[in-house]
Amino acid sequence: MSAARSETFTIERSLSGERLDKFLATRYPAVSRATLQRLIEEEHILIGGCPAKPTHSPRAGEVVSVHWPEPRSSEVKAQEIPLTVLYEDNELLVVNKPPAMVVHPSAGHEDSTLVNALLHHCAGKLSGIAGVARPGIVHRLDEDTSGCLVVAKSDTAHLALSKQFAQRSTRKIYHAIVCGEMANDTGSIRAPLARHPHKRKLMAVVDTGRDSWTTFEVKERLHGATHVEIGLHTGRTHQIRVHFQYIGHPVAGDELYAAKPTKHLIELTGYTPPRQLLHARLLAFEHPTTGEALEFEAPLPADLREALRALRRTRA
Repeated sequence: MSAARSETFTIERSLSGERLDKFLATRYPAVSRATLQRLIEEEHILIGGCPAKPTHSPRAGEVVSVHWPEPRSSEVKAQEIPLTVLYEDNELLVVNKPPAMVVHPSAGHEDSTLVNALLHHCAGKLSGIAGVARPGIVHRLDEDTSGCLVVAKSDTAHLALSKQFAQRSTRKIYHAIVCGEMANDTGSIRAPLARHPHKRKLMAVVDTGRDSWTTFEVKERLHGATHVEIGLHTGRTHQIRVHFQYIGHPVAGDELYAAKPTKHLIELTGYTPPRQLLHARLLAFEHPTTGEALEFEAPLPADLREALRALRRTRA
């Protein structure tokens, strides 16, 4: 388990009008803003040796001291669940997440999650940067999305990897089968995303949303569907699913964003997708301590290969 530690840095430029907690959230993307606000409230963050306030505007030359307390014990239980590990060392591991596995425990998913499996697999060697002793989930995949996912085992790795994701220096390639036969061989979707204005569980393209960028290349045109390779250049919630819905080709089997198109695909071909047919095929990043360029691939899972075979047969 991570121990308590402290660090100090000097603010390089003044940020008038910006709150300290927002500034720190940018510096530490692995840590939630709520956690940073709690650290400020508990006087774990000092400016010039004095307790900071969350509303303080950072000024050039100020010395900020951050004390990371020893992580609280996790209430999540370790479970011996098989994992497909693509890579592991003392700092991180990369897993091939299967479909139907939730990443974090939540209401209705209290166990059998990736975190439960990692607590057992890592046996206490976990990142605690977020304030709780648990595996350092740097990024997430939806429950029904399979493929490459990196986990930080140390605080140093967690911070460094989160910074790479925030700065968009990682490379993320997905494969999907989408509804309808796409006309263009390649394309770019740049549409801002935010919470749906009326359906809070959904995301949507909204003018005031956050910049979101997805590219694609057609791999194969199928019967009533298309197999595409997707480049994910930002990492918004449900980004691929919403962007492809936005251009009229939602991910086949997606119950939230593609219910009617999937029903049409089933009627057209007789094939029923078992889940949303989306897979994180490739993940590339720099090792957080050595700087070595790392690249990992997760082969297409059996259900996605079967979908390709089925939709090829119906086309023939």
